[in-house]
Amino acid sequence: MKNSTTCTTARDEIPPLTHPLEQIPLFRRWPSSMGRNLLYTAIWSSAMGLLFAVLEVVVLRGEALAAESIWPLLLMSNLIGLMIHAGSVLSNRYLHGWPRRARGLPRVLFSMTLVGISVPLGIALGNLIWRGTDPVKLLSNRSVVAESIVIGIGVAVLLYLVRSSAERRHERDMAEARQAALVASTDRMLAEAKLRALQAQIEPHFLYNTLANVLSLIATQPAQAQYMLERFIDYLRASLAASRSEEATLASEAGLIAAYLDVLAVRMGDRLRYRIELPDELRQFRIAPMLLQPVVENAIAHGLEPKVEGGEIVVSAQMEDGHVCVRISDTGVGFNESAPRKPGGGVGLSNLRERLRSLYGAGAKVELLENQPCGMTVRLMLPLNASETSIPSAP
Repeated sequence: MKNSTTCTTARDEIPPLTHPLEQIPLFRRWPSSMGRNLLYTAIWSSAMGLLFAVLEVVVLRGEALAAESIWPLLLMSNLIGLMIHAGSVLSNRYLHGWPRRARGLPRVLFSMTLVGISVPLGIALGNLIWRGTDPVKLLSNRSVVAESIVIGIGVAVLLYLVRSSAERRHERDMAEARQAALVASTDRMLAEAKLRALQAQIEPHFLYNTLANVLSLIATQPAQAQYMLERFIDYLRASLAASRSEEATLASEAGLIAAYLDVLAVRMGDRLRYRIELPDELRQFRIAPMLLQPVVENAIAHGLEPKVEGGEIVVSAQMEDGHVCVRISDTGVGFNESAPRKPGGGVGLSNLRERLRSLYGAGAKVELLENQPCGMTVRLMLPLNASETSIPSAP
């Protein structure tokens, strides 16, 4: 999957339309919806109404706060909040997100306009509902207009500060997400680089041994030499394709493993037997390239080679608990004192675990199981949606 060359900064993106209450972590626990946002607007507006009631009655008038002073202000503040909420939603919808992108003076002017319309209308409508006051007569009163201006400026400044704070939090979240993605990408590339370095060490050794075997067979067993060379060519072709590919399938990995084992079978003879069992529905399951090859090599080197009579390797796959379970089993020496294998699987399986973790996260795991009566099984559990996971190419 090719990397995109388009770079987008946090300031180029349209920040989400957040509610002022989302500045409090508790209120970020519930996903945004129309009902939730309306409830939050009612809570926010009621809090603002109580604040203005305290300022007007207690601070300015020096009177005790009474119910008859609170309820009208609560009604008007909720009407104002509802109008501002509706104005924000509708303007962002029909202006294609411009209010969210606006900065500096345009943002201030937009906020002042929205609040300047909502506050006097909310006050007039609230007085009409509560006291039956004529809205036109009310808004012609200079003291009411002055009060509306003071309230409007306060609300506009508060909304500006809240929105600026929300955008800074959004930019921090985006920066942290990009940093996490960069770290994950670096980990994946590091795991791939380690794999390539390991392959670079193994392949020359395998190459020299195979060519030496072909040379020794040419005079005495030319048919075997030809077969070994043909399968070796198949292995090189599949290995080259895998090294250049960003992803593989279980079928292609099985073809690579079969060619590899066929080459070794000429040298080991009856000491090496193998079976590959893949159900049709999993043959096209996508995995990272060269994922299974090191496990098979480990089974040969530490399981079958040390055993005089050799043994069998079985590669199989099946669906299991929402995962694709891939097993590489051998009937080699197992955990044997003469040719011990580390319980954790040694460096090879440690690298495999690291690679799976960097590619698939916590959804994939590797298990090393002891067979009865002999041998080992490496069990890979890959998430079923692994085929949808972006697998980066090696550097």
